Amino acid sequence: MERGNGTLVTEFVFLGFSSLAGLQRLLFVAFLPLYLFTLGTNAIIVSTIVLDRALHTPMYFFLAVLSCSETCYTFVIVPKMLVDLLAQKKTISFLGCAIQMFTFLFLGCSHSFLLAAMGYDRYVAICNPLRYTELMGRGVCVGLVAAACACGFTIAQIITSMVFHLPFRASNQLHHYFCDIAPVLAVASHHSRLSQLVIFMIGVFVLVVPLLLILISYIRIISAILKIPSSTGRYKAFSTCASHLIVVTVHYGCASFIYLRPKSSYSSSQDTLISVSYTILTPLFNPMIYSLRNQEFKLALRRVMGHTSYPIN
Repeated sequence: MERGNGTLVTEFVFLGFSSLAGLQRLLFVAFLPLYLFTLGTNAIIVSTIVLDRALHTPMYFFLAVLSCSETCYTFVIVPKMLVDLLAQKKTISFLGCAIQMFTFLFLGCSHSFLLAAMGYDRYVAICNPLRYTELMGRGVCVGLVAAACACGFTIAQIITSMVFHLPFRASNQLHHYFCDIAPVLAVASHHSRLSQLVIFMIGVFVLVVPLLLILISYIRIISAILKIPSSTGRYKAFSTCASHLIVVTVHYGCASFIYLRPKSSYSSSQDTLISVSYTILTPLFNPMIYSLRNQEFKLALRRVMGHTSYPIN
């Protein structure tokens, strides 16, 4: 891409934490253990699910895929951010920026569709328990994950191509700490209303369509739960969905705030704060929400670690 008198833009400069220059080492000290803890808990989750046959069910299969996805998602953004917190020059090459945007969009979009697949899994488990094994066989589960990844790959390819085919002549300074869509578009010399509208509509599709599928699943789930005669049965049925609902609320809340706003309301400081929540805090809490507070998972973990050998009741 050309800038100014025709010279090529070879790199972008991150300014995401420039207003906190005196606190960047402190942020590094705070973020590094959180990131390492996230990697460790996700590794424990995936290893336990793989090694313990009692967890070889559709729900835990999706959870393992979700943990792998979140590990890759943070790996694309957080290590570079940690290095930049200690570096004087916070830059990324033009190609590196494009690769980072494509990868995090691919994983983020796949994550949205994967949450929809997990909602469908909960719907089948509660509304069709007798046919659960038949309806959620291995082939169906793998197919749902493959479809989520295919959608994520296609959307990421379209958006990244549209963004990085724009001319960049005015500035190469990004008011963010990674190559997100809005800050990169902000430094483009020219982008048409059509390209902005297309990117916005794709964002609506990625967020609204999976969310609608999740809402449909939960409307039917709630209807089925209300028909359960005992309060204990209703509580047990709903508890299997509570973790998924919490993660869905956090994911779609943050993503909608970032990607479904008009350009006129764009704020780099607000976006940086929200982005920290879904690149560091959300992947940190999701494993604890889904698994480390789950009694079935904790029993499986003890078995894997050799602390006990009694079966799950």
